[in-house]
Order: sequence, then C-alpha cells, then structure tokens
Amino acid sequence: MELVKNIFFNTDKLIENSSVKISYTGKFFQDGSEKVYAHYGFGDQWNNVNEIEMEKTELGFQAEIELGEGPTFNLVFKNENGEWDNNNYQNYTFNLEKPSTELVVLDDEPKAIGTSRKLRKTYLWSKKIRLAVYKIITYLPKIISGNYKKKSENQD
Repeated sequence: MELVKNIFFNTDKLIENSSVKISYTGKFFQDGSEKVYAHYGFGDQWNNVNEIEMEKTELGFQAEIELGEGPTFNLVFKNENGEWDNNNYQNYTFNLEKPSTELVVLDDEPKAIGTSRKLRKTYLWSKKIRLAVYKIITYLPKIISGNYKKKSENQD
C-alpha cells in the first residue's frame, strides 16, 4: 500500500503495537545511496525515537519496524553522508489506529465444552455439503447424458 509517494507499507492500516515493513524508493534510492537509515518516532513530540538501517534491495530500501503508541507515526530518512529526506521539512507523518478489540474476550469465565463441539459439527456439515455438491456437479451430467457406466466386477 502506498500512503505517500515513494514510501510503501505491507499493510493497509498502521496499527499501534504492531510490526510493519517499510519500502522506501525516494531520493536516496534514486540517487544511488549505499546506506539509508529510517529515523522515526511517535506522536507530536516524536516520543520513543529510534533509528534503523534499511536493507538495500532491487525494490528499494526496506526495513521492518515495531510501531509504538501515539496518534501518529513520524518518519524521516538519512543516508550515509548525513543528508536528510524529511519531506521538505514537513516529515512523513502517518496516522496510527488503535488495535481492534472486537474479538478479544474480556471475561475470564471458562466457555462450555459444547461451544467447541457445535463449531466442530458445523465445520463437518459444511465439508459434507461441499462434497455432496461436488459429486452432484461432477456425476449428474454424466448420468443424464448416459455416459456414466458403473464398473462391473466381471469385465471379460
């Protein structure tokens, strides 16, 4: 996904406390720099500032970063000569989303064993139905057209 020109992420959304792979094909990649570092922080105050050397590939410079907490993810790039790509002094800033808690169980009560059995039965029934549909689609046209012959045990 491209959020900003020349910066790509391996995910649709940037979520707090998750890992993200960044690909950079900006000024330093185009100029042929040998080493590029991602310098990043979180929030308006650039909290938890870190820097990581990016790996040079045919697709650009790449690095995997652990996102922290804050409303934004701030990013700039530096090459081996100490030159900066900071989006014309604006920094590259991306909004971070809170992790989804929809599937998180908040109560500590154990669930009934019957729940897993119901899920297992549902799964088995769906497999049986798919198999039946496959057989109908495969063999019904042969039976109707008369091209279906049962194999006899005495084929002399």
